[in-house]
Amino acid sequence: MRIIRFITFSFALIALTVFIVWSFASARSVDSERSRKAVKYWMPVLQVELARKDLKLGAPIFLRLTKTQSKTDIQGRLEVFVENSSGEFVFFKSWDICAYSGALGPKLRQGDGQSPEGFYFVTPARLNPYSKFHLSFNLGYPNAYDRAHGRTGDFLMVHGDCVSIGCYAMTDVGIEEIYTLVQSALGGGQHFIRVHSFPFPMTDENMQAYKSHKDAAFWQNIKQGWDWFETHRRPPNVKVEERRYVFNTDL
Repeated sequence: MRIIRFITFSFALIALTVFIVWSFASARSVDSERSRKAVKYWMPVLQVELARKDLKLGAPIFLRLTKTQSKTDIQGRLEVFVENSSGEFVFFKSWDICAYSGALGPKLRQGDGQSPEGFYFVTPARLNPYSKFHLSFNLGYPNAYDRAHGRTGDFLMVHGDCVSIGCYAMTDVGIEEIYTLVQSALGGGQHFIRVHSFPFPMTDENMQAYKSHKDAAFWQNIKQGWDWFETHRRPPNVKVEERRYVFNTDL
């Protein structure tokens, strides 16, 4: 009889544990009331805008950040490119960056107030519908290159609320649109979304203007990634070899 009670108690304890774990997981699901409301509002709007360019919501996307446009145009920008039926990523839309932290140049250490520059990616696990800054997604800093150079820091985001301490801050309206595109692409089967971050568009004119900057050598390296996309219209695979970024075909 005691054995039966023990077995019954054990099964009950297991069931209770499973229920608690399930409840916690449900409470921290990939959606929140805020994100569901945003996606519900923006999906039909974005579907119409995309259709005008023969693009579809849920197709793979690529994000590109620039902190400034030139020495005389200091407005930061986030661009979204969407894969078309030919397999090319074509420009869809851009949003002004409301705020980023620090000066031009990469993030080096925890607490330096810098927004990162380099090549990052967003997975479903990096979406945060519960963000204190409206909605957000984590860039995954530090990446392999950052770690190879001893760079430190974490939780570097693209988020709303228009304030930044190392992150890229958008308006709440802007992050709602971007979040909807990101969530839809991931939901449509894209395993991760590449996010490339630059100090400015890596044109020859801008490179010449900043040729004496302390980060000029680093920028020459990341320019190769910029040029790859401009040439092939697909974001490259990015690896790190001998503490440098290297780029090859996205198969």
